[in-house]
Formats: sequence, structure tokens, C-alpha cells
Amino acid sequence: MTAADTPQVFIIDDDAAVRASIEGLLKSVGLRSETFAAAEEFLRSKRPDAPSCLVLDVSLPGVNGLDFQRELADAGVHIPIIFITGHGDIPMTVKAMKSGAVEFLTKPFEDQDLLNAIHQALDRDRVTRRQQSSFARLRKSYEALSEREREVMGLVVSGMLNKQIAFELGISEITVKIHRGHVMRKMQADSLAELVRMASKLELSPGKK
Repeated sequence: MTAADTPQVFIIDDDAAVRASIEGLLKSVGLRSETFAAAEEFLRSKRPDAPSCLVLDVSLPGVNGLDFQRELADAGVHIPIIFITGHGDIPMTVKAMKSGAVEFLTKPFEDQDLLNAIHQALDRDRVTRRQQSSFARLRKSYEALSEREREVMGLVVSGMLNKQIAFELGISEITVKIHRGHVMRKMQADSLAELVRMASKLELSPGKK
């Protein structure tokens, strides 16, 4: 496993004993972690480009954990969060979960419950990262198309036949076939159905280039 694949668990809690306890638990099962006493410390830290999650105490000095969850989202920091608290209630739990939290654990919690939540969070982040990487490759392939190829792709995925595309663009049907072949090769699409799915992921409207 490379450094980029090694998962990282971040822990934010103002209680040093809690931080040490969770860090020790994670170390015992081979998980790498980093602890912070305050949310600001976490924001200032350099985070590795690897699957990760955040174990976040609700009651923090200076900022409420739920408010910090929203701040992270607003700042474009998308990391799965597991909340821990000494005095949770149902409305607080509902708010956290609706905002995307993986789990909401009330202290004292079972070690296994925390580990289960962390593994779930890391799995979620791995899936998200794969999807983002896949979309980035797709976008890069699309950007490699010429303007004419994008025009042809847009018309192809809208359901138009080659002769209809030729009429629409004022070019020969043979030229359309050549452009269409280039599109399929550059987009690495094995079929029209796959090309249509790619266009959908790119949010290309019918006929859009």
C-alpha cells in the first residue's frame, strides 16, 4: 500500500485523555491517526491525499462541532465525519446525520462501535475518491476533443443518425463517420450506450458541445 492509499483518521477533541484513548485504539488495529485539540488546528494542518475521516467532538472550544461540519462543507472540504459527544440528544443527532455525518456516538461508547463507524467512513471516502478520479479522467478525455468532435458527440448522443448530423453540420457523412470514430477512441467508449452514459455524467444536454 502506497502512502496515497494509506487511510488516515483525524481526531478533534479538547480532552487529551479522549484523544490518547482513540489514538491508542486505532494504533492497535493498524490505523494511522492524527489528533487535534481544536478545529482551527485541523484547518491549519496539511492533510494527505488519501482516504480519510474525521472523529469530531460536538463540544469544542471556540466552535460547535455541528457548525464546524457546515464550515467544512462551505469550504469545499468533504470528509466523512463521525461525531462523538458526552451529551447528545435526538435533535442534535438528526441534524448531524442530515448534514451527512456517518455516525453519532454518545460517550462512553464501545470501541467496536467507533471502529465500525470509522471503517464505514473510510469506505465511503474511498468510493467518493474513485468517483472523483473517474470523473476527472472523463472530463480530461472530453476536453481533448476538438470543437467539431464535441459537436458531433453532442448530436450523436442526442440520437441523430450520421446522415442527419451531416445535414445539420453541413459536412459529408463520411466526415461525420471519421469524427465519430475519433470521439469513440478519445472518449474510450466501446459503444453508443457507453458514450451516452458519459455525456450524462458530463451533464451534456442533447446537441450541446
